[in-house]
Amino acid sequence: MANLISSIKFTGFIYVFLLFLCPLCSLKKGYAVEANEHIKKYVHTLEVNSLLASDSCDQSSKVIDKASSLQVLHKYGPCMQVLNDRSHVEFLLQDQLRVDSIQARLSKISGHGIFEEMVTKLPAQSGIAIGTGNYVVTVGLGTPKEDFTLVFDTGSGITWTQCQPCLGSCYPQKEQKFDPTKSTSYNNVSCSSASCNLLPTSERGCSASNSTCLYQIIYGDQSYSQGFFATETLTISSSDVFTNFLFGCGQSNNGLFGQAAGLLGLSSSSVSLPSQTAEKYQKQFSYCLPSTPSSTGYLNFGGKVSQTAGFTPISPAFSSFYGIDIVGISVAGSQLPIDPSIFTTSGAIIDSGTVITRLPPTAYKALKEAFDEKMSNYPKTNGDELLDTCYDFSNYTTVSFPKVSVSFKGGVEVDIDASGILYLVNGVKMVCLAFAANKDDSEFGIFGNHQQKTYEVVYDGAKGMIGFAAGACS
Repeated sequence: MANLISSIKFTGFIYVFLLFLCPLCSLKKGYAVEANEHIKKYVHTLEVNSLLASDSCDQSSKVIDKASSLQVLHKYGPCMQVLNDRSHVEFLLQDQLRVDSIQARLSKISGHGIFEEMVTKLPAQSGIAIGTGNYVVTVGLGTPKEDFTLVFDTGSGITWTQCQPCLGSCYPQKEQKFDPTKSTSYNNVSCSSASCNLLPTSERGCSASNSTCLYQIIYGDQSYSQGFFATETLTISSSDVFTNFLFGCGQSNNGLFGQAAGLLGLSSSSVSLPSQTAEKYQKQFSYCLPSTPSSTGYLNFGGKVSQTAGFTPISPAFSSFYGIDIVGISVAGSQLPIDPSIFTTSGAIIDSGTVITRLPPTAYKALKEAFDEKMSNYPKTNGDELLDTCYDFSNYTTVSFPKVSVSFKGGVEVDIDASGILYLVNGVKMVCLAFAANKDDSEFGIFGNHQQKTYEVVYDGAKGMIGFAAGACS
């Protein structure tokens, strides 16, 4: 990569000088090694085939050996053993719908509820779920315990699963649907109870026939789950069992959730799992998302975290979401000349369900131009509506691309893993920079899960901090 190597031209100049003027000098080899290491410091070099997804499940990734640790799988990866016939274009559309939904939920909408406002902006019944995340875990529910695969989502509060009988519609799922009549620990919540009032008014209802509390979650494209708000026994492990756990027993559900049974809510809301288990876990959890859909990661609750983790404060600006302060971006070791006010004006959140990181247009433009300058040796190709900085690697066996890092308040720098910088839209014929611009600089940014890969991401709600530790899974 000519342009990338030229960015370290001083080291290269000394090496070339010694090469020609001191061919027998012992220093020649030393400077060659130094120049090579200098390049490696700022460049990823990979085999093109390694960018492609594998059809086999690799469960060799290291997982924290703790009772409170769950294995994380990609909901469309081979480890789930679920047929995936969806294209990357559909995934990106799903991702944009999720972002539009979050933007609507956090905007200052008055008058009618936020969902009514969103319906006017997003395609109704598009057939593609808004997306509550890409990664799933398995937990136990009921007495006797039954295991269910749930999508975990830091942007959602309530935990819910499909229940029998389906009074409306239900989507296909991997396991049998939960049957509350077969559990001795299931109880509906009364409309007059304090527990029912924990639900936001836009998500809460009451049965006219028996005064039972109802919940309703509507996502951006009108995918939904609705049913009874109830208590049940939740089992994380044999030693981590929680009675009277509030959850949604979905009697009518619609959407494409990758055959997961429902959702595990990890937001900071009062009905989320971290809030309900605060006495044991102190509102602390962490996860590591694997580098590829064919690998595994983990979701851990409570306990010690990596000593190498760097922590940044949670911004209180975003209700129920985890706010985070981006302060800068670097490409190939050079910080981009972005005015700090670009980030502070809009703010940002970190989200386990959004795939592609969203940036203010001004910041994205600087990133795009700096990255593209280093990639001038590769042929450009047209992108899609979301990702517009794309390359054709079909005639290459190996590729090199600049490293990208994102800095957060408190001196925390996350050096994005190689798997989190590029995104394959159409195989190796269209490989794109995995960042996107918001509509304008006033919209908040989102640090997405594609850029979080292989890091242990620690959420410490009690201390109000989020931490990052590199190399936690592969």
